[in-house]
Formats: sequence, structure tokens, C-alpha cells
Amino acid sequence: MLVRERIEEQEYLLLSPLAAKSREAVRDRQQDECIFRSKFQRDRDRIIHSKAFRRLKHKTQVFIISGDHYRTRMTHSLEVSQIGRTIARSLRLNEDLTEAIAMGHDVGHTPFGHSGEAALNRLTGHFAHNEQSLRVLQELEKGGRGLNLTREVQDGILHHSGSVRPFTLEGRIVHWADRIAYLCHDFDDSMRANILTADDLPEVVQQRIGTVTSHMITAMVSDVICNSEKAGDIVFSEPMGEAMAVFREFMFKNIYHSELLEQERSQGIFVLEQLYDFFMKNSDRMPEEFRQRRQECSLQQTVVDYVAGLTDSYAVQLFNDIFMPPVGVMVR
Repeated sequence: MLVRERIEEQEYLLLSPLAAKSREAVRDRQQDECIFRSKFQRDRDRIIHSKAFRRLKHKTQVFIISGDHYRTRMTHSLEVSQIGRTIARSLRLNEDLTEAIAMGHDVGHTPFGHSGEAALNRLTGHFAHNEQSLRVLQELEKGGRGLNLTREVQDGILHHSGSVRPFTLEGRIVHWADRIAYLCHDFDDSMRANILTADDLPEVVQQRIGTVTSHMITAMVSDVICNSEKAGDIVFSEPMGEAMAVFREFMFKNIYHSELLEQERSQGIFVLEQLYDFFMKNSDRMPEEFRQRRQECSLQQTVVDYVAGLTDSYAVQLFNDIFMPPVGVMVR
């Protein structure tokens, strides 16, 4: 028996009947299977080794101008994966599928966080990072061949945000693990930046979730495990759900839409808008691989793919190279 086949057999023996099974997973294009890895393990590895995943280490989570210890999109993805796997293991669901979805869920994010996403949405009429994440992995990676991920992973990535629920419980785990991670860790970064303190949290959040980051995560993860096991779905208790909704509203008001971070957001939006406008008028200045895509995609889609894929630092470098005169040159 091959190692992969043994892994597949163990899934049926050890996992819940509600868990997704890798043997049953389907790809858009049929291909030979790996001797050692299940389909979900293989998907996880493809995502981690992708260019898009590597770029996450230089993409903003919340704080654009940050120090060494603030979260990036990559550290956020790792934290979502850890939280998701803890929930999946406790519920006897498929950890490998959960991890693959978590690693890929944010690869479509623009530079400068949600401010960049909002800017591209305004410029194009429609842009959503979850849709772009799936596009990046399935259509842009590997020189346009894509990673040929299983449909379970595709669905989890596409629906980790938005109104449509993933069809696997593992995908639903990532939806909530993402929220747990960004609420707790963005709050932690906000305290590090001296913007918020634990005393600023609403009373219901302090009482039901806590004020220390690790305790807050434990409270939410414990609640979803205990209540999901009974319900056969991924759910929180009503008191915890209420507290999380208050916590999320608090974070949007005081951090994500805060006037204190408005200058950072405005600067990032300005850079992105200028780059988008420039490449719409000068598409020949994009890298060769993007110029070749013009044969398959519209000009706008090609520019969006390029600009959305930039890291924060490279977007700023490009802006300077294009729009700023060289140092020492006299401007008259």
C-alpha cells in the first residue's frame, strides 16, 4: 500500500463522517497522484511554494508603516492556519484541507491592506480579495497554468469571506479562524502601537472574551469547538457570537476606519491609484509575463492582476521610479 493510500484509509478510520476525505476530492484537470501525499496535502504544498504566498511577507495586515513585530499577511495566514487546525483536530475534521485553505485564503490581497482593496474596487467597479485569491492560484501561478487545486480548497478560499458559506466544514472553520485571528491579533498590534488599551474594549468583550490576546483566542476557539460538536456545523454559542459581533464593530470603528490611521490609508490609496492609472496608459511598461496576458485578458484585468500582486515595498519603489525625479537632479 502506498503512503498516500494509507493516509486516505486513516481519514476514513479516524475522522468524523462529516469530514472531507481527500480520496473523494476532485480537480479541474485530472493528473497522476503523488505516492506520498494526499490531494489536500499536495494543495497545501503548492500554495506554500507559490510566488503569491511568498509575497505575503511584504503585504500589510493593518499597519502600513510598521515595526518588526507587527503582523503581515503571511504571519496572519500562519496564525489562521494554526487556529483552524486546532479546531479541525478537536472536531475530527480534515486538518490538511483546513491548512491548505488557510494558507491560500489571502494571496489575492492588494498592497496596503483593505485600503488597497477598496481603491481597486472603486477604480474597476468590482474587486474582492477572495475572488482574486482564487484567480491568482488557479489562473496566474505557474506562468498562467495555475496550481490545479482541488475544488474543496478552491471553494474554501473563495468563500472564506462573503455571504456564501463553504460547502465543507473545513472551509467554514477557516472563515471563523480568519475572524478570530484578525480580531485578536489586530487588537494586539493596536496595543503595541499605543492606539488602544485593554480598558478600551467594550465591557461585554472583556467579560466574555477577555483582554489578553492568548486568552481571547482560547475563549473563542473553546466556544466554537464545544458548540460545533453538538450542532454538526461550525457555530458559536449565542453569548459568544454577540460578543464577537461587538468586538468586530469596535475594531472597525477604532482601527480599520480610524482617523488615526487615515494618513497611512490615504498614502497607500494614492500610490495604488497612480500606479493603476499609469499602467492603464502604459501597459508596455509592465513585465513581459503580464504583457503576454493581454492576448487572453482585457487591459484592465491585466493591470489589476499586476498591481494587486505587488508588495507594499515594491509598489512604493515603482511609484518612486516612475513619478519621482532621481536624487540630485535639479527640477526646473
